Amino acid sequence: MGTLEQILVTPIRPFELMAGKMIPFFGVGLAVVTIITLFGSLWFQVPFRGDPLVLLFGTSLYLLSTLAIGLAISTVCKTQQQAFATNFFFVNPLFTLSGFAFPIASMPKVLQWLTYLDPVRYDLVIIRATFLKGVGLDVLWPQFLALFVIAVALLGVAVMRFRKSLD
Repeated sequence: MGTLEQILVTPIRPFELMAGKMIPFFGVGLAVVTIITLFGSLWFQVPFRGDPLVLLFGTSLYLLSTLAIGLAISTVCKTQQQAFATNFFFVNPLFTLSGFAFPIASMPKVLQWLTYLDPVRYDLVIIRATFLKGVGLDVLWPQFLALFVIAVALLGVAVMRFRKSLD
């Protein structure tokens, strides 16, 4: 309908455009985490022992890093179908290598090293430690730092690769 063409001719900077694309999904992600946390605590009676602000901060960094993955993928792909297919080949290994289904310690060494690039790995540590153990920033700062580095690096790549053209 010409919407993308109209956006591309505006004086908006790449970071502003990407922030505009990320903010709605970021809000939805925070809402989903809030609902799941409340549901888990109230319905399933899983005790929440940690500081909700620590969980919120960790979730925010996780959402930024995963949204940055999507933006970086979208700057490489020419069509939406390519982006969906590429996303499929990134997201599935992220969950497999996160330690959610299979312990990281039982993986081959090469895969254990690859897990350090996986934001899901760090988010799982933050969720488990905050929710179940009541751990704070004093212990979880390495996970927060890793998520921050991943988010900044991927957002930087996405902003640098973004082109204001339809070619």
